[in-house]
Amino acid sequence: MTNTIQENLSVSKKNAIAILSKLVSFPVLGGESNITIAKWIEDYLTQHGVAFTNVPNDEGTKRSIHCRIGPAVDGGVILSGHTDVVPVEGQPWETDPFVLTDKNDGKLYARGSCDMKGFIACCLSALPLMVKADLKKPIYFAFSYDEEVGCLAAPELAAHINTTYSEKPQFAIIGEPSMMQPVVGQKGIVIFKTTVNGSAGHSSRIRTEVSAINEAARLILWLENKMNGMVEAGRVDERFNPPHTSIHSGIFERSGIAPNVVSDSASFYWDVRVIPMDKGVDILKEFGVHCRDLEKINREKFPDFKISTEYAHSDVPPLDTPEHLEVVPLIKELSGIEKVTTVSYAAEAGQFSEAGFEAVICGPGDIAQAHRANEFISKEQLNLGVEFMYRLVEKLSK
Repeated sequence: MTNTIQENLSVSKKNAIAILSKLVSFPVLGGESNITIAKWIEDYLTQHGVAFTNVPNDEGTKRSIHCRIGPAVDGGVILSGHTDVVPVEGQPWETDPFVLTDKNDGKLYARGSCDMKGFIACCLSALPLMVKADLKKPIYFAFSYDEEVGCLAAPELAAHINTTYSEKPQFAIIGEPSMMQPVVGQKGIVIFKTTVNGSAGHSSRIRTEVSAINEAARLILWLENKMNGMVEAGRVDERFNPPHTSIHSGIFERSGIAPNVVSDSASFYWDVRVIPMDKGVDILKEFGVHCRDLEKINREKFPDFKISTEYAHSDVPPLDTPEHLEVVPLIKELSGIEKVTTVSYAAEAGQFSEAGFEAVICGPGDIAQAHRANEFISKEQLNLGVEFMYRLVEKLSK
């Protein structure tokens, strides 16, 4: 790099910290309005002469943002991130989670510093360079809302990009924290809520009544056995940890009114994290068949026995980007890391892939820091994120 570029890079690294400090100050939780942080980002884009497009929700209380920097030609790169974060209530934070704190230990502490406002800060800090550069292919920003409660906005955002621009972006880089390592695969996720309607009665009549709690417990065990059976059947992908689709029951809601009263209602939530070869809807269908069989049996005792299941979290598809696609050597070059990997958490990358973009995950920070008290991003990782942006600009200017 020339001395001028090195000087600009140094400025951008400092600006990234200042921008991150502002971004984390917006306590926008998943499911809540993100208008405050969206407006700040929009004002920043406007200050640098970049036109943007909003993708609002029906109520007008939330909006995604996308924009293009550079020429309207095919083959550009989308840089995607989400503006919402998870709650902090009940976590033992040592600092104000919505104030970026530097303890002089090489880390910057705040909710969202790692997941994933650090990546957005890197994008915005490099914007002045992007605007001035002689880009031959465009760079797009795509910032969503409600990622933390189900990746709800990404499908509409990706579709809107496809219909807004006359040209076709080719690549999508989702900046979830990966320590800047290229990620070509992610598990998908879907969450269900199952409710069992049994019969109330005296506990001495347990052989006569139908306990909703007992039947719900049997269903949970069926789901665990289903997971184990899929593994035994060879539905395994060693790229992931664990190397199979996982099925987990995380919440058993309060049911029953007394120890000596047969419960007439019970419900539980269960999530399915699928490897690319599996689909959550297929597991749901098989579960539904099992539930109908149980209903037939238990209705002999209690005609109103019923098991119902509903979606509690939209179905987020997995990502499985083949290594022969052009995005793979591109992300290796930009990150400076040759080895690709996969992750077991869900992200918006699978949704951008379904929209027709060659998608990967690559961003600063360690996912181990996400969603926990005293979340941080290291200054080193933030700097690597800015350097990544500079390499992207250089690549697309050739």
